[in-house]
Amino acid sequence: MSISTIITAAGKNSRMRRDQISRNIELKNKLILPFKNKTVIETTIDNALSANVDDCIVVLGHYSSEIKEAIFDNYKDSVKFIENNPVDVGLSVSLFNGLSNTDSEFALCITADQPTVSTETFNRMIEVSQNSQDPYRTISILRRRKTGLLDTAEGLGMPFVAPRENLMKYLENEDDNLNPILRKIFADGYMFYGIKEKNEEELININHYDDYLKLLD
Repeated sequence: MSISTIITAAGKNSRMRRDQISRNIELKNKLILPFKNKTVIETTIDNALSANVDDCIVVLGHYSSEIKEAIFDNYKDSVKFIENNPVDVGLSVSLFNGLSNTDSEFALCITADQPTVSTETFNRMIEVSQNSQDPYRTISILRRRKTGLLDTAEGLGMPFVAPRENLMKYLENEDDNLNPILRKIFADGYMFYGIKEKNEEELININHYDDYLKLLD
């Protein structure tokens, strides 16, 4: 079964920007901050490209020129970059636009500010999805509370593996955060399976400057 990685990198960066202003430090998009000898987004892309996927799409929006300038040359042969138009849209639109640019059966959906999620965890999510009784009615997702078969989609978000076309039906005509949409999918009887993190750092998204500093330690 074919699987694409969709990495959303289109956000406003507003929380990080506020933190940088309050600390009187250089304003820089969180995705191009240094991380493990590269940048945050490059580390996320590398971890995804090393997983059992067929291709990788990065969805840009706000600050697209700044991000592309920093990383495009390193990934122009291995990643397809697309840009939201208009840029001021919710996460659901970014994900839909990415999913629209591939014809794979399944999608590994990631946000670019998750550089600590390992290739091993991505592969575990893919494995659980593909080996489930009905892969086309299963969402394999990094757990937030429980592991295994879940009894709620509350609090869940990316990364996850889902059947691409089915997911697109829920995302179409939505302009929202992801969790309300995941809750709708759950309510329609999809099986949600929570994958345990390799370490606690995998559960941290870089939203604030303190998140970034914590992960550097």
